[in-house]
Amino acid sequence: MGAEEQGADFTSDRWLTLPRTLCFVINGDDVLLMKRAAHRRVFPNQYNGLGGHIERDEDPYSAALREIEEESGLQVHSLRLRGIHNIDAGGETGIILFVYTALSDTRVISEDCAEGKLEWIAKERIQDLDLVEDLPALLPRLLEMDDDQPPYHAHVSYDACDKIVLRIRDG
Repeated sequence: MGAEEQGADFTSDRWLTLPRTLCFVINGDDVLLMKRAAHRRVFPNQYNGLGGHIERDEDPYSAALREIEEESGLQVHSLRLRGIHNIDAGGETGIILFVYTALSDTRVISEDCAEGKLEWIAKERIQDLDLVEDLPALLPRLLEMDDDQPPYHAHVSYDACDKIVLRIRDG
């Protein structure tokens, strides 16, 4: 089958998504989170994991490793796919988000990150932070998953009052 036979150019009346990664790096009992910079358009001043867009020539796994290294300087191991989210924020296109965890043997991180400030946060303190809206429900699940547990699948949307609706199906 050639490239043209893939059907990628048939987009009329199709749901299109932008591929992204979201990664949570763990060292001992702490998780590396980023407090997004105040000037950022998406999630300003809120805590989130590391991640970003998947480039054209990348698979999700490679993109996750690249984003972790670009934003933190860390070389991680045991990168595991934990969830896949289909996000419908009401626009003509959505986001397909690949959620990972990874382990780091060091806590030495880059101090120079334009996206925001990186902080190692104790797992028991995470719920006290101003987290991106779906993380209070997702982080406990992510941090308790067994190494051999299959990824979950999620659909994220917003109701008429602009409140998040998160539906999760276990793999």
